Amino acid sequence: MSDHVTWLTEAAHNRLTQELEERQGPIREEITKRIALAREEGDLKENGGYHAAREEQGKNEGRIAHLIQLLEHARVGTPEVPDGEAHIGRLVTVEFAPDEQESYYIGSPEERGSSEHEVLSPTSPLGAALVGHRIGDEVSYKLPNGREITVVLVDVQSH
Repeated sequence: MSDHVTWLTEAAHNRLTQELEERQGPIREEITKRIALAREEGDLKENGGYHAAREEQGKNEGRIAHLIQLLEHARVGTPEVPDGEAHIGRLVTVEFAPDEQESYYIGSPEERGSSEHEVLSPTSPLGAALVGHRIGDEVSYKLPNGREITVVLVDVQSH
């Protein structure tokens, strides 16, 4: 297992913990029942319901394993960094061009749904470029098409 720490807000941690409980309990039980019912229909070789339920079971078990690993290594809160510095747990505003600004929450992709702003992974090209920079810094990063773009970090707020 990885020793990578994922920072989560308390809301995201609670949501993921609840999802894990649902997947290990009621969802797992429902899938198991559907597999048993499909088995009773006979010939498993051509039983679409059985194969669909088994596929769903695999996806559920994969998500359970992912959530367990994530929550084992997650820390609730944000790392200590100086005010005005872009980092995980901060809301940043970036200027792409004059009068063209966007705000992002820098955090784990698991934060989606827990923040009212678009979540920007700290490992994405823009996220990685911003982390560690301060308000007023010009930051360059490469787009997926290979083109380089420069933006200005105009604001950083604790979230």
